[in-house]
Amino acid sequence: MKVAIIGAGIIGVTTAYELSRDGHDVTVFERRAAAAEETSFANAGIVAPGYVTPWAAPGMPQKVLKHLFSAHGPVKLAWPLSARDLAWMWRWWRACDAGTYMATRRQLQQLAFYSRERLHHLTHDLQLQYDRSDGFMVLLRDAQDQAMVQPGLAVLRELGIAFHEVPGHVARAVEPALNPDTPLVGAVHVPGDEVGNCRQFALLLKDEAQALGCRFEFNTEVERIEAQPSRVWVRPRQGAGAADAQTFDTIVLSAGVHSAALARPLGVHIPLTAVYGHSISMAVREDMDAPVSGVMDERYKVAISRMGQRVRVAGGAEIGGRADRHGKHAFDTLHKVLYDWFPGSARHGRTGGQMQTWKGARPMLPEGPPLVGASAVPGLWLNLGHGSSGWALSCGSARVLADQLSGRSPGLDATALSPSRLPA
Repeated sequence: MKVAIIGAGIIGVTTAYELSRDGHDVTVFERRAAAAEETSFANAGIVAPGYVTPWAAPGMPQKVLKHLFSAHGPVKLAWPLSARDLAWMWRWWRACDAGTYMATRRQLQQLAFYSRERLHHLTHDLQLQYDRSDGFMVLLRDAQDQAMVQPGLAVLRELGIAFHEVPGHVARAVEPALNPDTPLVGAVHVPGDEVGNCRQFALLLKDEAQALGCRFEFNTEVERIEAQPSRVWVRPRQGAGAADAQTFDTIVLSAGVHSAALARPLGVHIPLTAVYGHSISMAVREDMDAPVSGVMDERYKVAISRMGQRVRVAGGAEIGGRADRHGKHAFDTLHKVLYDWFPGSARHGRTGGQMQTWKGARPMLPEGPPLVGASAVPGLWLNLGHGSSGWALSCGSARVLADQLSGRSPGLDATALSPSRLPA
C-alpha cells in the first residue's frame, strides 16, 4: 500500500518504521529540516507507564485554579487564549468525573505498557544506542505530598505494577546526589521505569525506516489533504508558486496540533489544543552531584532526567500563549526545582557552560487517550493526541496502527483509541 505520513515527530517516525517494516511504500512529509524538532525535541524522556494518566481527573479543575495563583504552580494560562483553547477547557472540565477517569487511565496505562515492551524490542533487535538509564522516583517533600499520591498508588497496586514506597533515607541511597538540605519525607521508587532521549531514538529509527525504503521529505509544508482519492498537496517550506499534489492509497495524520486544521476541511473535527511544556538541558558538572536516572518532584510536577552527560529539567503546562514566547515563570520553576534537589549537578552560564532552553506544544485531547486508527473518512488514518506522553506511547501506538492498516488484530484492545469517538 502507498502511504503518506504527515509529521516526523516521534509518533510519525515510529509509524513510518512499523509501516515500512510491514512492506508498505511510505513517504513522510515534515515541515522542519529534520525529524523530532518540535514536541519530541527536548521533552523529559520519562518512560513510566504507571504514571501515564489523563488530565481529566476528579478534582483537577480545583487544583488547576489553585495553581494559577501560585508563583511556581505547574499549570498556567497565557495570553492570547483562543476560542479553541476555551472550547477545549470546557470539554476537559466535563470529562473530569471518576468513571471517565478510571476507564481512560486503565486504557492509557495498558497502551503505555505495550509501548514500553515494543520500545525494548526495537532497541534490542535494531541495537539502537541512545542516552538512557533505568529507574524512576517520585520525590515527596512532606506528608501532604504523600497523601496526594495515595489514590494513584492504589491504581498501581490494582494493576499489579511493581513499585516501592520508601522513606527519605532510602530514596537518598537510590539517588545519592539528592540535596540533604531539601526536606524529603519519602519517595515512590519504580525500578522498572526508565529515562531515554526521545529525539536520539527518533533519529536512529528514522535511519532504520529509510533503510527499509521509507522516504522523508523534509522542509516540506503540507498545504491541504483530500480524500477519495487521497491526495497530499505540498510545497517547499520556503517556496512559492502552486502546491504539488501527490496521490496515495492512505494518509496517516501525525502532525501534532496542526493535525486539526488539516482534518477540518474533510469534516473530521479533532478537539486538539496545544498545552506547552518547557525544559532546560545542561552538561553534567560532576557525576557525583548529578542524578543517576530520573526523578519527579510531586509538588511542582517537574522531572529531572539524566541524559548521558546532560541533565534535563522539564515540566509545566501552559494553556494559551504562543510557541515563540517563552514564559519566564516556567523557567524560574525549573531552575528552582533543580537547585532544590541537585544544586551542583549542571554547568550553566555562571559556571562556564551552555544551557539549552525549549518550549514545545503538546497536542492534547480533553478526555485523555490518543486517537489511533481509521477515521470516518475513507483513506484517512489518525495517530495523534498523545499529549505529554507521546514518547511513552509512541512505539505501541505505531504498532497498533500498523496492525490495523494491514488487517491484523493489534496486540491489545484498541477500541478506546478509535477515532469513532470523535464528535460528529
